[in-house]
Order: sequence, then C-alpha cells, then structure tokens
Amino acid sequence: MPHHPRLTFHGAARSVTGSCFRLDTDHGAILIDCGMFQGSKTEKELNYRPFPFAPGKIAAVILSHAHIDHSGLLPKLVKHGFSGPIHATPATTDLAGVMLPDSAYIQELEVEQFNRRAARRDRGSVTPIYTAADAAVCLTLFQPHPYDSWFAVLPGLRARFWNAGHLLGSASVEVEMAQAKGEPVRILFSADIGPDYKLLHPDPEAPVGVDYLICESTYGDRDRIDATADRRRQLLRDEVRAAMHPHGALLIPSFAVERAQELISDLGRLISEGALPQIPIYVDSPLATKATRVFAKHHRELEDGAVLMKGLQSRHLHFTQTREQSIALDRVQGFHIVIAASGMCDAGRIRHRLKNWLWRDEGTVLFTGFQAVGTLGRILQDGANSVRIQGEEFAVRARIRSLDLYSGHADGTELREWIKERLPIRHQVFLVHGEEPAMAGLAARLDGIVAASDVLQPKLDESFVLTPDGAQSLAPATPPRISPEKVARLDWHNDVSRLLLEINEGLLASPDEKTRGALIRRLQRALKDADTRT
Repeated sequence: MPHHPRLTFHGAARSVTGSCFRLDTDHGAILIDCGMFQGSKTEKELNYRPFPFAPGKIAAVILSHAHIDHSGLLPKLVKHGFSGPIHATPATTDLAGVMLPDSAYIQELEVEQFNRRAARRDRGSVTPIYTAADAAVCLTLFQPHPYDSWFAVLPGLRARFWNAGHLLGSASVEVEMAQAKGEPVRILFSADIGPDYKLLHPDPEAPVGVDYLICESTYGDRDRIDATADRRRQLLRDEVRAAMHPHGALLIPSFAVERAQELISDLGRLISEGALPQIPIYVDSPLATKATRVFAKHHRELEDGAVLMKGLQSRHLHFTQTREQSIALDRVQGFHIVIAASGMCDAGRIRHRLKNWLWRDEGTVLFTGFQAVGTLGRILQDGANSVRIQGEEFAVRARIRSLDLYSGHADGTELREWIKERLPIRHQVFLVHGEEPAMAGLAARLDGIVAASDVLQPKLDESFVLTPDGAQSLAPATPPRISPEKVARLDWHNDVSRLLLEINEGLLASPDEKTRGALIRRLQRALKDADTRT
C-alpha cells in the first residue's frame, strides 16, 4: 500500500546553517542540500557526529547552490556510503569543484593544528570530517542540469531548478511526485532567495500553485531602506573614506564566493570613477582566487558581468596565493584594503589579519554579510571589548562596522512578496534558514496571505507526513541531536572564553598584589566548591 511522503528537517531549522532536508518516498529517499553547520561549537560539533540517517540509503541529492552551509557535508556523505547522483546547475557544479576541495583542505589543516596543540596538553587527537580524497570522489557524482528543465530523480519523482538570484548557479528546487490517485504533489524549496537589487543577478524566479513551500527567513524581520545599487556603492564609498588612515587598513571579512567578487566590482568602479583614490586591494583567499576564475568563465550569465571583468583587470587588485604572500600583508605600508575569508571569521586567513589589526586604532573591520550567533564575527559585531583568537587574547580597538546591502538574502518585505507570488499554496509554508526572531518577523508579515496555522517553524530533525489534507508532525523516534534551546545560541565554550577575558580584565584592574591575590583565591575556592558538589 503506498505511503505518504515524509519530509524531515536535518538542518537550517531555527538557525541559518546546516541546510539539509530529507524527503522519503515509496521509491527511496533523497536529500535537498547537505550543508555544514556554523556558529557555536555545540552546533559545529554536529558536523563530526554521525548523520541521523544512513548515507548509503540516500538515493540522490539535489543541491540548491554551492555555499558551504548548503553543500559542505557532501564529501562526508560520500565518505560514509552515499554513491548516488548529485544534481546541480552547471555553475554550481563548477563552484563546488573549487569550494569542496578547499573545505577539505581547511578540515585537514585545522585538525593538524588542533592535534599539535592537543598533544602538548596531552588531550588526545581528532580526525578531519573528510579529506581531499573524499571531496574528489564526491565531485565525480555531480550531474549538471540547466534552469527550467525537468530531470528524473526517482521513479515517479522529478525536479527542476529556478534561478534564485542569490549566487552564481543558485536555484530554488521544485519537486513533483506522482501519486497513485489524484494530482502529483508539488513541493518548492526556496533555498536562499536573492534581494531585488542583487549585484550580478536578476530577480529570483519560481513557479506558482505548489502544495508545500519551504522558504528561507534569514532576514525575515528586517527591511532595507533605499536598497539600490547606487546607494550600496555610496555607503561602501563612505565606509572606505571613514576607514582611511595613513598607517591603517580596512579589513573586510568576506565569503570567498560571490561576496568577494561583488566587492571587487564595486571597489573597482568607485576607483575608476574617481569616487575613491587609488587604493591597493588585496584578496587574501586562495578560494576567492579560484572562485573568481569560475565567475569569469560564467560572466556572460551574470547581469553585470562586464563590470566584474573590468574590476578584475584593475592594476590596484592583487590576489595572494601562498602562505608567504599572505603573511607579507602584515608588512604592507600605507592604507590598504584586505578582503579575506571566512565571512563569519570562524576560520581562514581573516583570523590572522584580525590578530594583526584588531588591537590597533588605525584599523577598521567592515562586515558585509550575515553573522551567525556564536561566531567570532557576531561577537565582534555585538560590541566585544576583547576577544580570544586561537587561544590568544586581543583587545578590540579597531572600528567595527557593518554594511548589509551586500547580503545575498532578500529582506522581510521581499520575502513576503516572493511568497505572495507563489499563491495559491494548497497546504503549509515551512519557515527555515532563520533564527527565531527572523522567522517570527516573517510569519507576522504573512498575515492575510497565509493562514497563521499554516505557517510552520520546524525544529531540528523534526519530521512531517505530507498527507492529502496537509502536513502532520510526527513524534520523534529518537531524541534530538541537540536540544532546541541550544540551536542558534551562545554555548558554554563562548561563556568560557568570556570568563577568561573577564578574569584577566579583573586582575589587571586590581590596584595591588594583595587584591589580585584575594581575587585568585576566591576563584580557586569557587572551583573547589564546584568539584565537591559534583
């Protein structure tokens, strides 16, 4: 007897990372995306834990786009038994070809560094989530498909891509499942939806009249005022001018794919038009360098591809490839701009640039993308006076600025209009890929468009049966991997870092040795009392 399909949310559930949705049918199970978790260490630990399903029993993956929070665990999926096709657009296939090997390199490098530090403290060792070899095997499974073209995924199940206007090759995913009786069931996964003013991309497209809509909500509670291309460049110009110091630097933590290319385009244009002086611009990211070549290859598919190509030809633009070239940036004289990954400051070369500039009054850090809770970028954005980077403490004297007009995500008003254009929606709208305030903000905006009872906010690993009468939540068969209150929250690792900083600040503020000694003894007694209680 045929069963109703089941949809399970294994990531991007009340948070903005780890996108992964499992669709179970009578003919097999598929995944839409298989992304890496970012944020607090509690969430990132999910990357190391087993999948909540058997990878070998997944028949296929449909990948919406190449960003690591959507694609980053695909090599792990392959490592643990998946061998089916990975369906993606041609540009996504090309970008994954540089992003997944780079992700593997980061896994191996960070594990090597961690194990070296752990060995000195006799704390054991860890292994990478996956290796370059796993990424290489994964890339052989990609099958490219153009936009607006149906392709078979399983018997009775087909899919097609719609341009999501978010990233080169990004797509919303329409899935259609044949039923033994009645009309097919149509599900639309928005993935990440680009804003109306997005540089390099046209406005997003998608079908109407679906049964279920799974929609992102990253900026569901936000409105961008005057979000035009001219306004974006004007604000960037103003931020660069304010950062200019004869002995300073402007650091832009940037996602290496798309954000870096957008900044290159706009900075090059501002310099060529005389709105900014001749400023050296360094792109300190091997991944950004490789991704830029992919963008150049596909520049005719981009809305402002010619502007990008002109920016890439600027004599003021420099790409650092080797570790030695990156280190040499610390010795650059005069004001300069450094664009470096990662965008949330969780890894990569931006951490080394921050270690060199955070404690200097002459430095400026400009955030141009979303910063997830628990990341170093969010901690800086929230006004920390000091931070710990790789075990070292740094005072924050640099100017910390944010400019969200480079976001690849639609704001609340744009998401509302995008959802409205999908009507009629026969059953429910699931809000995903957003922190709780953003989801609540978008849900409120849907009043009068979708009934409040039909706007659902699934929890991590929650499953729903998609019946002819609508979605029905299933009781969990196993405990959640992490409790809902720990999703998109600061965790004890963040608390420990803050405590160590506060202890140092308290000791330095003590007027004399006697006071410092008394403070240390109180801390020691508190730790002993805690040991006694446990």
